[in-house]
Amino acid sequence: MSLSKSQLKTITSLNQKKYRTAHHLFVAEGTKIVAEFLNSNFELEQLFCVDNASYKNLEKVTEISETELKKISVLVTPNNVLALFKIPSATASIKSGFIVALDEINDPGNLGAIIRLCDWFGVDQLVCSTNTADCFNQKVVQSSMGSLARVSIIYTVLEDYLQQSNLPKYAAMMDGENVYKSNLPENAVLVMGNEANGIRESVLKLITNTISIPRFGALKQTESLNVATATAILLSEFKRIGV
Repeated sequence: MSLSKSQLKTITSLNQKKYRTAHHLFVAEGTKIVAEFLNSNFELEQLFCVDNASYKNLEKVTEISETELKKISVLVTPNNVLALFKIPSATASIKSGFIVALDEINDPGNLGAIIRLCDWFGVDQLVCSTNTADCFNQKVVQSSMGSLARVSIIYTVLEDYLQQSNLPKYAAMMDGENVYKSNLPENAVLVMGNEANGIRESVLKLITNTISIPRFGALKQTESLNVATATAILLSEFKRIGV
């Protein structure tokens, strides 16, 4: 069975958020990433592969040629399999434990990396402002390396979420308290800001503590850290509390 024109049109349209929303579908590519979603609660819509030997037990499988796979792939070197999964219904927000909140993170690569970090450090929920990049963007899906299947993500008005939370709220800021000298709680909301502009003033008004990662370079002229890198360092410090 080959790829139909209708399937080709639908799959390529999913590069845009409005069509992902309309079809309630997103794309995952590559053997490892597709396997992560197949082994999760995500529902498979259709799987396309150049060799179905590994997917004989699945019903929704279409075997296609390498040429056809290249037509629907966004990867420079397509990796044998592409699958469509249904976008799940919005999940309820979690108000306890340790939570990461993102204020207008625009870069899909950064968002994917942060999702992967949340998975690594056992953060169950990632709260995103409404203007944060779409977690079902293909670049996010690929860079999260399957962690999207295990991290609960909600999009909401961040100010409302923070107002309703009783947890201490920490913001990553250049002029905050040195994180290595801070008495960090085990449970909190950690807010990370936009790559260029940081955290919005309306969100900062709701913050209870600000923390920073000190610069150790002799000249101390480095402007800032990449937001995903900063998230990794801060998560390591917060999570060290419970070890």
